[in-house]
Amino acid sequence: MTRTGIGIRTAVERSERLIGQIHVYDGTGKGKSQAALGVVLRSIGLGINSAEASRVLLLRFLKGAGRTYDEDAAIEALRRGFPHLIDQVRTGRGSFFTRGEVTRFDGVEAERGWDVAKGAIASELYSVIVLDELNPVLDLGLLSVDEVVKTLKNKPPSLEIIVTGRGTPQALLDIADLHTESVPHDHPASREQGIEGIEIYTGAGKGKSTNALGKALQAIGRGISTDKSHRVLIVQWLKGGSGYTEDAAIAALKQSYPDLVDHHRCGRNAIVWRGQQEISDYVEAERGWEIARAALASGLYKTIIMDELNPTVDLELLQVEPIVEALLRKPRDTEVIITGRCQNQPAYFDLASVHSEMICHKHYCEKGVDLKRGVDF
Repeated sequence: MTRTGIGIRTAVERSERLIGQIHVYDGTGKGKSQAALGVVLRSIGLGINSAEASRVLLLRFLKGAGRTYDEDAAIEALRRGFPHLIDQVRTGRGSFFTRGEVTRFDGVEAERGWDVAKGAIASELYSVIVLDELNPVLDLGLLSVDEVVKTLKNKPPSLEIIVTGRGTPQALLDIADLHTESVPHDHPASREQGIEGIEIYTGAGKGKSTNALGKALQAIGRGISTDKSHRVLIVQWLKGGSGYTEDAAIAALKQSYPDLVDHHRCGRNAIVWRGQQEISDYVEAERGWEIARAALASGLYKTIIMDELNPTVDLELLQVEPIVEALLRKPRDTEVIITGRCQNQPAYFDLASVHSEMICHKHYCEKGVDLKRGVDF
């Protein structure tokens, strides 16, 4: 049977690997730290929904305690409910600085963070360790690249390491099992239309849906930490059935804050291939769009995640024109996140204020390594 075009594999059909991988997300485009947060959400969901050991350390360099970040409230809410599943440590200043502004304090804070990382890696207490913004720390010369690479190479076999940020040293890229580069694309038409708050994440690299989950975590945290309502809608196309680890974490946040988040999955529990679409694929795609369209028109949601909308359109399960019209009329203060790969860019790409392409330079799947529950899906 010939299969062409784009197909999204469902969670139930996937086998799993046991060996942990080293993931690197870098580049000048948006989405790197958000992808790391998406992995955190999935890993927590795995721990909530199963007896498997799934403890996460979120270690954030260059993001000191002097600042408040959108996702903090959501992470703290999950920590209160499931304190055994996540630890978060921040180091560094609470503000941006350049190479010429590096101080002794920055070096001390970087070393403090790395000491935490080394202890966590050696402890074997964690299934996932996120080293957010480690790359620029290395690029600024605040830590020894050789020591970091040596430590990561000798990690416990089952441990997943997620490294993010610009300026990855080549020595770290050499040992990475996965390397996704986020590249920004400019759309002059979006400036002419005057539309803000539409972000699109596409490309063949890993991190698109994971980034959307990270954006959802940030948006939910914004709603928890502010007095005004910041409702979040997550619509996921081509991902029917069960087995997605993020569902349990989203459900836990929804239970604690029922007025802040809504989550809908649409599609069969099967891969949809171009030329082999079934009637139910069209019905499910339209069902998802009706939910998203109504949410856009209502103005009730401040963040709307449209996960895998791009391949749904690319497979011709939805028409482009109604999507363009709905986005043109969206409320100014509503943020829309659209994800998924596609062979042909739909017209609504020109409306995006942010468009990041996730470029795959290296992926463990190319070596026949399976995906992993709680990290990849």
